[in-house]
Amino acid sequence: MLKVAIIGAGAISGTHISAYLEFPERCQIVAVVDLYVDKAQKRMNEYGLEGAQVITDYTELLTQNIDLVSVCTPPYTHASIACDFMQAGAHVLVEKPMASSLEEADLMLKVAQESGRLLSVVAQNRFTTPMMKLKGVLDSKQVGPIVHVQVDSFWWRGHNYYDLWWRGTWEKEGGGCTLNHAVHHIDAMLWMMGPPVELQAMMANTAHDNAEVEDISMAMLRFQEGALGMITSSVVHHGEEQQLIFQGKEARVSAPWKVVASTARSNGFPESNRELEQQIQKLADELPDVIHVGHAGQVENVLNAIETGSPLLVDGQSGRNTLELIVGIYKSASTGEKITFPMRDNDEFYTRQGIMQHAVHFYEKKTTVENFEDSSITLGSKLDS
Repeated sequence: MLKVAIIGAGAISGTHISAYLEFPERCQIVAVVDLYVDKAQKRMNEYGLEGAQVITDYTELLTQNIDLVSVCTPPYTHASIACDFMQAGAHVLVEKPMASSLEEADLMLKVAQESGRLLSVVAQNRFTTPMMKLKGVLDSKQVGPIVHVQVDSFWWRGHNYYDLWWRGTWEKEGGGCTLNHAVHHIDAMLWMMGPPVELQAMMANTAHDNAEVEDISMAMLRFQEGALGMITSSVVHHGEEQQLIFQGKEARVSAPWKVVASTARSNGFPESNRELEQQIQKLADELPDVIHVGHAGQVENVLNAIETGSPLLVDGQSGRNTLELIVGIYKSASTGEKITFPMRDNDEFYTRQGIMQHAVHFYEKKTTVENFEDSSITLGSKLDS
C-alpha cells in the first residue's frame, strides 16, 4: 500500500484526491498539507480521509517515508517541493505547469535522475478516449504527413480571477493563460506532433488590468519537416471552445473528433474522399476506450510505474518540453524576436529572474485576496466530445 501526501489544498487538490480514491487497494492518502489549516481540514472532511494528518509545513513529511506526493501548490513552489521530496525518497506527481522557469525544470530533472525517483507532470487531457484515439490515428499515418496544426485554447476568466494572491504575476504564477491554461493543449500537440524548430509570437492583456501577465497570446510555429502551426491561448473567449486540428496531406482529424478527407476533381477543386474517411473512422472506432479518465488515468499510470517499472506517459522531460515552448512564446512576444529551439541555459529567459526582468509587464497587480469562497473550477472538458 503506497502512502500518498497531497501538498496544497486549493481547488485542484480535490481532483487529485478523487483520483487516488479510485485505487483504494493500491494507495492511501496519509496527509494533506496547506498553509491554511482550515483548507486542509475541509478537504479531509469533504473526502472522508479518516486518519490522515493535517499539516501546515510539508517538510514535516520528509522523514515519514512517504511514497508519492501530489504537488498542487502555486507554480513558483513546484521545484523546491518536488526536489525536497525526491531527495527524501518519494515519487512526485506535480501539477502543471512543471515549474516557473526552465532553470527550475532542469533542476527537477537532475534531482529525479540522481535520486532514482519518478517525476510526472500533470497532463490529464492525454488520459481521455478522444485524445488517445486521435493520437492512435495520427500514429497510423493514414492522414498523411501533417502540413498544419491548429491549437485553440479558449477559456474565459473574470477580472477577479487574478485577485488571488499568487495569480497574475511573473514571479509567482510564472505567466498567464499560455502557461496556466494552454499548457494542456500545448502538451497534447507536442505529444502528437513533436517539437517545432522556430516560432514567432504576440501577446496582450485586453481585459485584466489587475495582472502583470497576458490574457491572450498567438504563436506561429514551423516544424522540422516543414509543417506550420498556430497556437492561440486565451482567457477572454466566451464559450471556452477548445480544439486541436491536424491537417494531413490526405485528411483532417481533430479533437473534438472530426474526420474529413478530400480528393481533387479534374479542375483541382475538392470532393469528399468517403472511402478514406470511413477507413480512418473504422480505425478510431476500433481503438480501445480509456477506463480511468483524466487525473485518475494519470494516477493509475504513475502507480503502475512505481509498482511494475512500466513507463510514464508524461514524464519530467515531457513537462520540460512543454515549458520550453511556452517560454519561447513569452520571449518572442516580449522582444519581437523569432525564437529558435532548443533554448540554451544562457538565454535571458532561462531563469525566473530573467523572465521577471525581461517579460512584458502589462499592469501592476493591486488587489490581493488569500482565498475564494467558491473553489469550483473547470478542466477543459470540451475536448472530450
